Amino acid sequence: MGALLAFRWHLAPDGYATRRQLRAHGLRPGGQDVAAQLERPRRRRGPLVAYLYRVELAKPVRPMTPAKHAALAKANAARRTCPQCRTDAGYVIPAALGTCATCAYPDHSESLRSS
Repeated sequence: MGALLAFRWHLAPDGYATRRQLRAHGLRPGGQDVAAQLERPRRRRGPLVAYLYRVELAKPVRPMTPAKHAALAKANAARRTCPQCRTDAGYVIPAALGTCATCAYPDHSESLRSS
């Protein structure tokens, strides 16, 4: 990347957008390089930076195919399945726990069931 255009926060001209802004309009960068950046100054650290892409060079988001949809559903199911008791927890299991709440805190879950 060469020297990028740099704009102050909220002062980028029309025609530039972040990845999230492109996605909200059904677009993606489409292989283009970063065209500019926004900089938001901070007092004690370096500035916050957001990369911008040219809107006219953006391409439409690729449609979700049945195979991609099935793969995503399978991946989400794996994130909900407890590796210890092999049940669907009904929520994404936190990486910090590694298991469902029932397996992570067996004493606490017993007291909940009896009340």
